[in-house]
Amino acid sequence: MVTIDSYAVAVLFCFVTMLCWGSWANTQKLAGRTWRFELFYWDYAFGVVLLMGLAGLTLGSWGSAGRPFLEDLAQAEAEALWAAFLGGVIFNAANLLLVAAIAVAGMAVAFPVGIGIALVLGVLVNYLATPVGHAGLLLLGVGLVTLAIVLDALAYRRLPGGVTPAGRRGLGLAVVCGILMGLFYRFVAQSMSPDFHHPEAGLLGPYAAVFVFSLGLLASNVAFNTFLMKRPVVGEPTSFSEYFQGGFVTHLIGISGGAIWALGMLSSILAAEQAGFAISYGLGQGATMVAAVWGVFIWREFAAAPPGTNRILAGMFVCYLLGLTLIIMARLV
Repeated sequence: MVTIDSYAVAVLFCFVTMLCWGSWANTQKLAGRTWRFELFYWDYAFGVVLLMGLAGLTLGSWGSAGRPFLEDLAQAEAEALWAAFLGGVIFNAANLLLVAAIAVAGMAVAFPVGIGIALVLGVLVNYLATPVGHAGLLLLGVGLVTLAIVLDALAYRRLPGGVTPAGRRGLGLAVVCGILMGLFYRFVAQSMSPDFHHPEAGLLGPYAAVFVFSLGLLASNVAFNTFLMKRPVVGEPTSFSEYFQGGFVTHLIGISGGAIWALGMLSSILAAEQAGFAISYGLGQGATMVAAVWGVFIWREFAAAPPGTNRILAGMFVCYLLGLTLIIMARLV
């Protein structure tokens, strides 16, 4: 299978993760003009599975490193398969909450709060399990990211009319999302051999792990998303008949969103062998800053905010950049 052999390339892959995880939600914004997020999310889930399966059958089956994709799946023990599958279930619950928070409060709020919390929790959980990198620099970087979350919340409170009941609901959804999102990655990491080139028997390689993860996401979507369709966070209940009324382009947008996110997840997992799971996850969750850029400058979600809000948003971006820089440096010291 294709793997990464240096920390520099691993960091580059983490930036690919950052771009993918911070940009996929634009497909929801595009589809959301005429399409409910619950319906969009079915196509998103299909897109994740399709890309993970395709990656396994190609990149995961080429080369001499590790075990080929199908062989890797066949030899895995039930405990490893269950851990990767459970990671997909937990992620799906978190991501549905994120999508709901975006629909209610916008990208510039949902991402910094939800994914910012996930970054802090995820780095700590993964570092305690596999301590790779300088603990002090990691903690300082995480602290700056936390400050960025606080600044984003302050900026949101300055919007005309203050924080509405819907806005408070969006913030609440983002907080719960962040807690769950900070935990899923550890289960996927637990299912994998830390050495991709000479993987331990019974554990999964990176391509098999993310594919089983995607199956957990899709399977849990049957329960989670069906429930949301009947009891939506915002708007009226919807039905499967409405899903089948969607046009080809609308479905393609959703599938593309899932594929973009999946490419980011695969890049993050491949980078983890050289960077460590804590750093790989932490850098990838710099997606928060990418999403905030989209929300602030492209979707203009703070256009109606009073003077002075831009300074708060600038402080948020600076804190995120400094925090991410320290997280990168933690592996070099």
